[in-house]
Amino acid sequence: MKLKDSYFFTIREDVRDEDSVSGNLLTRAGYVKKTSAGVYIMLPLGLKVQNNIENIIRRHMNAAGAQEVKMPALIAAEYYEESGRLKGFGPSIFKLKDRTAKDFVLGPTHEELFAYAAKSMIKSYKNMPFNLYQFQTKFRDEPRARFGLVRVKEFVMKDAYSFDADEKGLDISYRKMFDAYKASFDEMGIDYRVVKADTGVMGGLLSEEFQAIAPLGEDTVLYCEDCDYASNLEVAKTVRSEKHEKKEHLPLEKVETPHCESIEKVAEFLHLDMKDTVKALLMNVDGELVVFFTNGERELNESKALKLLGGQEISFADDELIAKSNAVPGYCGPLNLNCKTVIDEEILEMSNFCCGANEEGCHCINVNPEDIRYDIVGDIVNAKDGDLCPVCGRKLKFTKGIEVGNTFKLGTKYSKAMGLQYLDVENKLQDVWMGSYGIGLGRTMAAIVEQSHDEKGIIWPENIAPYKFIILIMSTKDDVQNQLGEEIYHALNAKGIECILDDRDERPGVKFNDAELIGIPYRITVGKKAGERIVEFKSRTGENAEELSLEQLYEKLNNLQ
Repeated sequence: MKLKDSYFFTIREDVRDEDSVSGNLLTRAGYVKKTSAGVYIMLPLGLKVQNNIENIIRRHMNAAGAQEVKMPALIAAEYYEESGRLKGFGPSIFKLKDRTAKDFVLGPTHEELFAYAAKSMIKSYKNMPFNLYQFQTKFRDEPRARFGLVRVKEFVMKDAYSFDADEKGLDISYRKMFDAYKASFDEMGIDYRVVKADTGVMGGLLSEEFQAIAPLGEDTVLYCEDCDYASNLEVAKTVRSEKHEKKEHLPLEKVETPHCESIEKVAEFLHLDMKDTVKALLMNVDGELVVFFTNGERELNESKALKLLGGQEISFADDELIAKSNAVPGYCGPLNLNCKTVIDEEILEMSNFCCGANEEGCHCINVNPEDIRYDIVGDIVNAKDGDLCPVCGRKLKFTKGIEVGNTFKLGTKYSKAMGLQYLDVENKLQDVWMGSYGIGLGRTMAAIVEQSHDEKGIIWPENIAPYKFIILIMSTKDDVQNQLGEEIYHALNAKGIECILDDRDERPGVKFNDAELIGIPYRITVGKKAGERIVEFKSRTGENAEELSLEQLYEKLNNLQ
């Protein structure tokens, strides 16, 4: 690519409306361009990077025996109604009608269509196993698009689906995809951890995520350095390092706590340790008021809470819903509430704790488990710093991650819903076992930039970079420099090496800065020694450039291939 006659631009200053390092650098370097919140143009350089990522994944998918297809993005809504997920996706799914008023959606994911396609193939157990995959644009109406390509409304995903006759077969197919994912991310050079995760709207038996470690990550990853345990915060089991001291139970007492509507204010007012308090969260779970109680030091984990209740949606309750109960916001406790009550399992180990009295301006102290009423008990809180690994008992480490890939054992959820069955060896109908596997290409691109950059710009791995080499002509007014730059450019292309020739009429400083900003791995500078057929060669991460004759340059380039 010759820059003078190409679509190429860079931005000198940070971009105001980008809230992540990757979003800022990819925009400044001319890889992407935002058109609206969560919607981006993939510009020529960006598309080449995305294609390189895609090709790595495709190679490993094919090696694992998967076959590539292409599903439509415009899907009749009836498929999602049949699986029961049209309601489950809620407002995040884009809905529309055609001219005949038939309902359609823009596909957020494609389990339903792949199950539909599998029906044409599967008649008997002899027709399985097989695995289909695609690279396809997905659409999700994110309520808060942010972090550049990490949280968007339109994105390209590689999604794959395996079909097996039984759980044993699914385990084998799952392992093949899992290994293909590890090989793909390893080849890209991403620092990642595989963590257990919530199955969410996908459902099924098991979900694991490939989390690229990055400070801006939306997910909190817990891991143990002494064993292989790793988990997403949303499903991590809480194992506390300190047990509550068993105390002699004191008589329950109601005390006045005026203007203390938060547990922090209550603890300060009564001179209590926060670990000796219980706080309430009044939530709307599928239209029903549910009050959750946790230790004052803990935070409610909404994913765990929903799973415990078998619910679909959770949010804070409004005044109208709360008014149907005797709960008093700010002063609510697990004492004779006339609504569904869920407590964290830690509360049953506490003694003489403080909680709301269900009376304005009042709390109770010296409350014990035998004094309270509840409907359900379970682990409903986030693990926190100091908690222990549930496998080996060592202290957990916490970090942030970007989910770049996920794998699901769907089991028979979708096959049951959509009538995907086969005849077994005894000629009896059985449900097909499915797996689902996804990689977000834009997220992967963003994660690489988040992990690999410096103050000058992006540092692409060689196999991901849009071009491996960039040739800079220092003075385009110098015919000798122009001729040598062109000669090197054509020589590389003749060897099948795509490269950039910066033949723009720009100052050398601009060309050096742009080369570093866009992150090309190797720079060849054609300058004042062009008449001697000597150039400078420098890697993107190297400190110093070295002078090479043309023969030495070609030898080095051959060694780098």
